[in-house]
Amino acid sequence: MSLKNVRLEVMKFLEKDVEALIEKYLIPIEKIWQPTDFLPNSEGPNFFEEVKEIRELSKELPYDFWVVLVGDMITEEALPTYESWLMDVEGVDNVDKENSWAKWVRHWTGEENRHGDVLNKYLYLSGRVNMREIEKTTQYLIADGFDIGTDRDPYKNFVYTSFQELATYISHNRVAKIATQSGNKQLGKMCKIISGDEMRHHNAYSEFVERIFKVDPSQMMMAFHYMMKQKITMPAHFLRESGNKISTAFEEFSNTAQRIGVYTSKDYIDILEKLIVRWEIDKINGLTDEAEKARDYLMNLPNRMLRLADRMKVPENSFQFKWVEPVIIK
Repeated sequence: MSLKNVRLEVMKFLEKDVEALIEKYLIPIEKIWQPTDFLPNSEGPNFFEEVKEIRELSKELPYDFWVVLVGDMITEEALPTYESWLMDVEGVDNVDKENSWAKWVRHWTGEENRHGDVLNKYLYLSGRVNMREIEKTTQYLIADGFDIGTDRDPYKNFVYTSFQELATYISHNRVAKIATQSGNKQLGKMCKIISGDEMRHHNAYSEFVERIFKVDPSQMMMAFHYMMKQKITMPAHFLRESGNKISTAFEEFSNTAQRIGVYTSKDYIDILEKLIVRWEIDKINGLTDEAEKARDYLMNLPNRMLRLADRMKVPENSFQFKWVEPVIIK
């Protein structure tokens, strides 16, 4: 039987439990938070005073902070790309309305949609960013599309989402701490609750992988090995500013995130270690010789990557993005 057919059989076998996993990891629409819970009430009498407060508090946050918040928001706003990509995974059938995997993707998309929505509105009200340039970058990211190296393979895709959701948790959580420490408690609370969503989603996709390891351990190990050997490509990797066909936007955004400690190369390694421990890959039995070699590679990879990370240098100077007003040198 071909690998594709085996994966389809495994996805079909696991589908019976997806409805229960939706209940376990996703929150009903009537109970979950909505963007307006964190934004000024446009129907209320204090709307303009609340907007003024946002603008005043925004002045206290540094340039690099806004670059990271904008990059996070743009990544969240490219949701149409992520939904269409997941809907194309083998075993996910959006035509069949009874398909539980497609139901998962739709419900997950509904939760994720709120993140870009609330961040977009907050940035607009802050008065600290160039929204038109941000909107153009967002449209480029969606229109350009991306290739994260997973093909339509559910095994590779679930490794990717397990990793990426934890990475976004770290980023939003650190942004929340910076905002709170700067006195902007509302923004801090908003980013904190977004990070909570990302952690729930990480736990869900990680459980998908755990379940696959139980029924197809060798091929799941090979998929994990493949994704880590080629390196996880974050969605923000494809960022570009207007007028730039080939852009350094992601590299500079990444430098900024590392400079202020929001997401670093050591966080990447830490996520890998957490996945190795969570999936207990050192204890999995019945692997093929090829999968055993893949496991050895994965077990040794964090230490190899740590040696490289220790030699990395992050530029001290901020890159001037079109998204955010220039750094004011006093």
